[in-house]
Amino acid sequence: MFDLTNRVALLTGSSKGMGAAMAEGLAEQGAKVVISSRKMESCEATAEAINQSVGRDATTPIICNAGYKEQLQALVDETRSRLGPIDILVGNAGVNPYYGPMNEIPDAAWEKTMKTNVQSNLWLSQIAVPDMIEKKRGSILLTASIAGFGPTTTLGAYGVSKTAVIALVRNLAAEYGPHGIRVNALCPGLVKTDFARALWEDPEAEKEAAEQTPLGRLGEPSDFKGIAAFIASDEASWITGQALTVCGGTDMFK
Repeated sequence: MFDLTNRVALLTGSSKGMGAAMAEGLAEQGAKVVISSRKMESCEATAEAINQSVGRDATTPIICNAGYKEQLQALVDETRSRLGPIDILVGNAGVNPYYGPMNEIPDAAWEKTMKTNVQSNLWLSQIAVPDMIEKKRGSILLTASIAGFGPTTTLGAYGVSKTAVIALVRNLAAEYGPHGIRVNALCPGLVKTDFARALWEDPEAEKEAAEQTPLGRLGEPSDFKGIAAFIASDEASWITGQALTVCGGTDMFK
């Protein structure tokens, strides 16, 4: 099951954390995987680590800042040139430049949050989807968050952007469904990554968060390897337009 042999998978924000784990999960199932982020050194290190782990030359590192349309176009163009048409797209790049009340957020921070977290995923989908339309098959997975399910007094702009990602996924799923293309949102809870370090690096904060989680621990990047491979595979062929919550039980039924 979940065989992805020779399918081309492109992931943004995949040089570390959840993105790197998802890339490894796809590579383990046979996919040819593009690792991309803003720093080539990080991309190359992750690509080499995954190649060693799976025992083959499975990954291709390509630099890209997802906040810029021209860089996303170049990323897709180079992926096609080096590996072929895209079968699997994972939009995992995201930012959170501001922590505090929305009433005080600077315009620049709001614009950066919405551009990178929402606009870039629309751009990326638009640029890559012709490959999938031609094949009448494809999987797009965009990373949202449980922060998109409710209000917060400190991560409001980030939460709004992730609510927008979920809405974007639903609309793209409706548009692309007749072409055999599935679009889903991945909604993580609190995961021990560098991106969320400020929320868990204090031992007391981590302990409190774990105690509020039914499974009794925070997420690890490796928790996302399996769901990435599943959603990309034919075994998930009747799943689209969903907000897939992976959170240890903190947000049941949302």
